[in-house]
Amino acid sequence: MQKFLPLFPLNLVAFPLEDLNLHIFEQRYRDLINECLDEGKTFGVPVFLDGKMPGFGTEVKITKLSKKYEDGRMDVRTQGIRVFRILDFQNPVEMKLYAGGVVELLPEPEISPSVMIGLTQRVASLYDYLQEENTFDPNKPQPYSFQVAHKIGLSQEQEYNLLKMPTEAERQGFLIQHLERIIPILHEVEKTKERIKLNGHFKNLDPLSF
Repeated sequence: MQKFLPLFPLNLVAFPLEDLNLHIFEQRYRDLINECLDEGKTFGVPVFLDGKMPGFGTEVKITKLSKKYEDGRMDVRTQGIRVFRILDFQNPVEMKLYAGGVVELLPEPEISPSVMIGLTQRVASLYDYLQEENTFDPNKPQPYSFQVAHKIGLSQEQEYNLLKMPTEAERQGFLIQHLERIIPILHEVEKTKERIKLNGHFKNLDPLSF
């Protein structure tokens, strides 16, 4: 399905069904948000990565105008809907200040409580190690991969690659591989820190038998 969307590029990855709070201050984006509020329209948040816009992003809807300031600035709450791929980019849109484009809307993410045991185990292991509360819920109406994506040490490029993946199974497999790489590194860093702390201190050493 194709659709024209006003576009609000950001240096972040917004995931479907993720809540995203935005502070709007530039005039072009004030215009964009006001039009969406007045007409009940959605807009797109394409990823801006390494100074470029590689082409994928997330369609979002405004869920609440939290505050409007006297000078025209706004605080708005939004929620992601689905991923899109830009087919035709216009900057600016004719007779507008903001950018827009024709996009291909990808299917809305499947909502399934099915989560790979290997992924939940590794997320739990990471959070135990970090001594942080693990509040991720496989039964939440958002794919588990999108729930954890911002909170397990992915780079922005990795988050972007995750966004482009078409299925939840593929995304979960990608996250398992990521956690298998980083958890041993964290443990090794901790061991190194302990060795550094011991350096220079008197040590009780067991005698060696030759």
